Order: sequence, then structure tokens, then C-alpha cells
Amino acid sequence: MPHIFDADVVSAILRHMNGDHRDDNLLITRAFTEADGREITDAMMTGLDGDGGVWEVTGDSGISELRIAWPSGPITERAAVRREVVALYDLACARLGVEPRPHA
Repeated sequence: MPHIFDADVVSAILRHMNGDHRDDNLLITRAFTEADGREITDAMMTGLDGDGGVWEVTGDSGISELRIAWPSGPITERAAVRREVVALYDLACARLGVEPRPHA
């Protein structure tokens, strides 16, 4: 059973990801979507737990849900969410051949 974060923690993370990191959401989902030829045009993070994040992706074939496991494995601490999202971003950049921006 994955760790379930408090609703206020999840809400704050989703607000941050969808408000400040919309381009990162798109990059991550494009990199981790199976190569089925569809183009993802929008992505919004809709949930997360200790095992991974969940995004709603919109593309030329409609809307679907994409779950991506945290690169380092299951987590239980709020601070670990940032580390894992940054790791997903870095992996996405590597997969797509994009130069990652420096992390603050």
C-alpha cells in the first residue's frame, strides 16, 4: 500500500506544479508516455502518493491518465516529493535530448 500524503500537502504540491511548472509537466509526460505516435499538447498533475505522481494528459487522441513511479522508489516524506519530481524532470530531459535548467 503506497504512503498517502495529507490532502493539504497534496493540494499544495499540485497547486505549485500546475501553477509554476506547467512546462515541466508537459516535458515529463511527453518523456514517459509510451511511443505510440500521439502528441501530448497539455498535462496537469492531478495526484500523487508515496509510489508516484499522476498526470492528466491531453493529446491528439483525447484525454488520459498517466502514472509515473518515483525514480528512487517509494517515499514517505513531503520533502522527498521535490527530490523525485526534480529527478523525473532530469530523466525527461535526458530522454528527450533537452538541456535541463539549473535547479535552485
